[in-house]
This record gives sequence, structure tokens and C-alpha cells, in this order.
Amino acid sequence: MSIGVVSLLLIALLVGQMVFGVPLAFATGSTAVVLALSLFGIDSLLLVVNRIQDMMGNYSLISVPLFILMGSLLERGGVTEQLFRVVQLWFGRLPGGLAIGVIIAGTVLAAMVGIAGAEIVTLGLVALPALLRRGYDKGLSLGTICASGSLGAMIPPSVVLIIYGLVANASISALFAAALIPGILMAVAYCAYVIILCTIKPHMAPSELGLPMPLKQRLVESRSVAFPLVVIVAVLGSIYGGIATPTEAAGIGVLGALIAAALNRRLTLESIRHAIRQTGVSIGTVIWIFFGANALISVYSLAGGLNYINDLILGIDLPPMSMVLVMVAVLFALGMLIDWIGIALLTMPIFVPIVVGLGYDAVWFGVVFCVVMQTSYLTPPFGPAAFYLKGVAPADITLGDIFRSVWPFVAIQLSIVVLLLLVPDIALWLPRQLATAP
Repeated sequence: MSIGVVSLLLIALLVGQMVFGVPLAFATGSTAVVLALSLFGIDSLLLVVNRIQDMMGNYSLISVPLFILMGSLLERGGVTEQLFRVVQLWFGRLPGGLAIGVIIAGTVLAAMVGIAGAEIVTLGLVALPALLRRGYDKGLSLGTICASGSLGAMIPPSVVLIIYGLVANASISALFAAALIPGILMAVAYCAYVIILCTIKPHMAPSELGLPMPLKQRLVESRSVAFPLVVIVAVLGSIYGGIATPTEAAGIGVLGALIAAALNRRLTLESIRHAIRQTGVSIGTVIWIFFGANALISVYSLAGGLNYINDLILGIDLPPMSMVLVMVAVLFALGMLIDWIGIALLTMPIFVPIVVGLGYDAVWFGVVFCVVMQTSYLTPPFGPAAFYLKGVAPADITLGDIFRSVWPFVAIQLSIVVLLLLVPDIALWLPRQLATAP
């Protein structure tokens, strides 16, 4: 059987199972088994087992559940409500101030939680009622929450960055540093859009009434979020400073989250149980897809598939940047249809060697990948952000309302992708500075 036929068979098996609703983890795993038996016989199943065993022993993978647990503990510890209230105090009187507060809260939550789904649900529960109650435009409110929540896919300690680092064999610490400036730039672009829109159309965001709270009182009120912010700085600072690995920093973060919950008098056995359960549910899907996709890529690689795809792409007569654009377009299209975890595990073993072979940096491409995956949270028909928000939104808000609201923010995200392609140093400057620091 030629490698071209094997490639078509692989695609047919995957698509066929997904059409019938088979979860991606089991679709990839079963396809790996079928290919292994067809091409190499029953003894080749040992390769599938060995790949899974190797991944289970990966020390860096432990950071994923730890970061999710840290975010869940902070959320259960009442930090989210306090954070949203504090940003309201500081930014509520700007044009669209409450929406700007949502963006800032989403940015900070992204540094706490690391997963976009949890962020969107939390902001939907806390911020959406406040926005609608204040008379904010429904589309602006929905789009702001979805876009702000999706920052969790990019801002460290993003789980997307960790998985990419594991698959691409890239430094997770360098990826965290590379994504920080683009992530902040994305949040600033969101805020600029809201301010401009609400200045042009003030009816979309009614102004806050009454006298502003005195500065001293605002500082006093802000003390409630001081310790969680210290936890974030300690976690990311220890990684950037080379003091701790991402896994060790995640352990520090869990300890800090427990202390923060205790200070807020929210540390109970029930809250810990809920956080552990939420972590298990979140990490279960990631791990099984990780195992299944790795097994599939191993079998396909053994059959010569990666070399076949590599030669096929490099055989296209296009300039290097045009080839990168083709990869970005493929990632964007796949993001409309399947989960980012599957995209990362199925495409990055193919794309990253090609990108490096073209002379580009794997860390830079990882940040580009993360921004494109951020758009996948918003774009239909898959668009998980819309489904997360729909689950906690009032009954009169439809999926159509949510999907219509996100397009201005998708345009901003794609603008950041273009900027990263044109100016790679936006992502690479900070990792270089940290690498040369004494």
C-alpha cells in the first residue's frame, strides 16, 4: 500500500468516525490501531502502547492539571467576583468602561486559569448580567465576554502553549515569554475597539452615574485582589526568571490559590472537591486526545507519512512566507471544525519541522498557532465560546446572537496574526532578552 493511499485511508477513517459522532480521542486511537494492524501486523500495537507510556512519563505534562487546578481554586475562592468589582471601580467611567473592565478581568483571569472555557463561563455568570442590567448593547456585551474569555488560549499559563511545546519539542518557558506581549497587545486592541465604538455610538454603553469613588477608597477596595495578583506574578516570574520549571511553578500556583481561598474564607472541603472534579473533567479530554493523536502520528510516521507530507508541501513552488500563510489558512479552517487539541497533535508534528526548515523559529510559530486557535474559539460552526456562553446566558439570547457578536473581535485577532507574521520580534523580543539576562 503506497503512502498516498495510506494518507487517504487515514483521512477517511477519521472523518467517517467524526461524522458519526465518535469523540476525537477514540477516533484517532482506533485509526492508529487499524493502520498499525493493516501495515505492520499485530506486533506493531506495541508501538501504540509504548507511545502512550512515554507520554504518561512526561514531567512537563503534569503542569497542565496543576494550572487548571490553580485556576479552579482561585475561581472557587471568590477571586473572580472581587476582580470584576475592582476593575469596575477603576474603569467604569470610561466610554464602555464596564466592557473594558470585562476585558481587563478576562486578561487577569487568563493568567490565573489558563483555559478559555472556564474563563468564558465565569465571565458569563459574573459580568453578563451586570452589562445587560446597565443597558449595554447585547451584541457588544456578548462579543466582549467571548473575546475576553478566549484570551485564556494565549496568555500564559495557557494550556495551548503547554501542549504545543510538548508536541513541537519547544521550550515552554520561552513560549510563555513569547506569548506575553502579543497577549497584552490583543487585550489593548480589544479595549481600543470598545472605546472607539462607544465614543462613536454612546447609546451602546450608557455612562456610569454618580460621583467617582475617592482614590483612597478605591485603593482600599482593591486590596482584596492583591494576593491573587501576587500569586500570578510569582508563578510567571519564577518561570521567566529561570527559577522554576512550568511544572514547579504550577505547584507554587496551586499552593497560592489555596492560601487566597483561605484568606477569602472560601476554602472548604466542598470547594476543594469541586475544584479537583473540575480539573479531572477538563484534563480527561486533553489527555485522551493527547494519547490517541500521538499514537496515530507515530504509526503514520513509521509508515513514512510525515516525510511524504513534508515533501509534498516543500514541493509547492511558493515563497517561504506564502507557505506559512497556507499553513495558517489550514489551521484557521480546521479551527472551525475540530478542537484545538486535535489540531495541535495532528498538524504540528508535520508543520513545525517544515517551518523550522524554512528558517523560521518554532517558538514564534507557536504564538501564531495560539492566536489562530484563539479565533477557533469564536468562529462557527464549532466555536466553543458561543456554546460555553449560551449555557449560562439568559434564555432569550440565541447562538445566532452570540456568533454575530464576535466578528469584530475575530477581525482584531486576525490583525494580530498578520502583525506577528510581518514583525516576528513582537513575539521573539522578550524570550531573547530573558535568554541573555545574567
